[in-house]
Amino acid sequence: LAGTLVRRIEDTHADVDNSVYNKRLAVAPEAGKAFVFHLKASDLPATMPDGWHIVKRDTDRVQIEVRASQEILLPLTRALSVKAAGQLPRGFQPNTLYPSRQHPRGLAMTICAASDALGSLGIDWEKVCAHVPPDAIAVYAGSAMGQLDRYGHGGMLGARFDGRRVTSKQCPFGFADMPADFINAYVLGSLGSTGACMGACASFLYNLRLGMNDIQAGRARVAIIGCSEVPILPEVIEGYAAMGALATDSALLALDGQATQVDYRRACRPFGRNAGFVLGESAQYIVLFDDALAVELGATVYAAVSDVFVNADGYKKSIASPGVGNYITVAKALASARSLLGEKAIREASFVQAHGTGTPQNRVTESHILNQVAQTFGLQAWPVVAIKSYVGHSLGAAAGDQLLNTLGIWEEGIIPGITTIDGLATDVQHSHLSINNKHCAVGAQAMDVAIINAKGFGGNNASATVLAPHIAQQMLRKRWGTKAFKTYQIKNESTQEQAAAFDQRAMRAEAWPLYRFDYNVSSASDLHMDRNCITIDGHDGMIDLTFTSPYKDCWDEA
Repeated sequence: LAGTLVRRIEDTHADVDNSVYNKRLAVAPEAGKAFVFHLKASDLPATMPDGWHIVKRDTDRVQIEVRASQEILLPLTRALSVKAAGQLPRGFQPNTLYPSRQHPRGLAMTICAASDALGSLGIDWEKVCAHVPPDAIAVYAGSAMGQLDRYGHGGMLGARFDGRRVTSKQCPFGFADMPADFINAYVLGSLGSTGACMGACASFLYNLRLGMNDIQAGRARVAIIGCSEVPILPEVIEGYAAMGALATDSALLALDGQATQVDYRRACRPFGRNAGFVLGESAQYIVLFDDALAVELGATVYAAVSDVFVNADGYKKSIASPGVGNYITVAKALASARSLLGEKAIREASFVQAHGTGTPQNRVTESHILNQVAQTFGLQAWPVVAIKSYVGHSLGAAAGDQLLNTLGIWEEGIIPGITTIDGLATDVQHSHLSINNKHCAVGAQAMDVAIINAKGFGGNNASATVLAPHIAQQMLRKRWGTKAFKTYQIKNESTQEQAAAFDQRAMRAEAWPLYRFDYNVSSASDLHMDRNCITIDGHDGMIDLTFTSPYKDCWDEA
């Protein structure tokens, strides 16, 4: 347990006590004198800097004399002001679990997390593909900040300054949509819709909305949704620290009245006396089925997504400051739950997964949003969860952390408390909220609906309405009938057995990620097309070309 969740940043990410940087210096020789130094002949610049003169050249070395002032970059180290982050379990290195070939850490996490999601289905992926057309599988996944380590855009942008060369992989691997691309190319072999919808720290819900809309519109029957984010890099840490957004060591010491001993475990304190948020790394992927496919295959339904609402803030004074858009999304999400389940359900059996970053600004603004919405809808003590207190803020993947924790709440019947706080800050609005620092056992079927809330820089607000598994099962029974539902339950028994067996293999480190490099690559010769359909060798089903335009009535062929 000591090697999980929010803790002091470990050396696998960065040496936070000796972070390397270059200090720019202007140096000049004494009057009438010169700098003299030697270089390997192979290190001699192609274009000689101003003021450099070669005074001696051997086979392997040259002697340089410099009489003019020079600007140099001196490599130094310094301690980072921020040393806490939510990290993967100590010793878990995704890149070592498959032939990663210099993949950025975020993409390696994508391979592992997407593979884990498929294994947890309890249904062989080939069986899923046999039941849906090849273009009916959508993948929406990305990274809010892209891949910024040395194998991605970070390495590409810093190569010249670090005296390294740019590689052929750094540019393409760094794109924000690359997690979806990797899933298509190396995990699923998918031919369906794909992409990444970016909304800063609300990106996971933006992607969830795309997949949900595709299924509701009949464009897809399966959707893989996710985000992968690895922001625990000195450059990223310093970027957010410069904004005053992160919990620094000095601020945490001041909060606790300590001189030297920082409590890194409690670095993130949503809705309490706090000092800033804590960055976290995360890869979260889920599989969406339409209800007919879930019943047909006997899939285990962990939850149902009925709506995702997205609204901007309107005009803003500061691009990073919150606005009114999140009032709209939270109110819409709760109103959606009310329209489906009724007043009693939202008042007595709902909870909200707050964005809950742990900044002084968030505790004021989000508590006011949640409290006002709760008051408007007649909720007296709306339970508030803030999972970032445990895992940190994984930016684009953050709402994925919240959603997966919500599934755990329904599985275990426990609403987690915000254990990193002693109590609420005095400026937190909570007259109609229940914000606790202790866990609350409510039972597995006590909560019918959850609101997942996310707020992102730039005015990217999103809130999702997510229904509990027992509610989803009641809906399936009513829609498909008792007989079909009993047949579904029988099929689901083997699904759960297969999923449980996968979990056991995973815990024994025997469930290797799916990584199919250069596997069944399709070419033009594998594609067969006529006026009505396309078939592709190696893929079940056909791609239908017989469309009926919704605008047909607007067009007069004559």
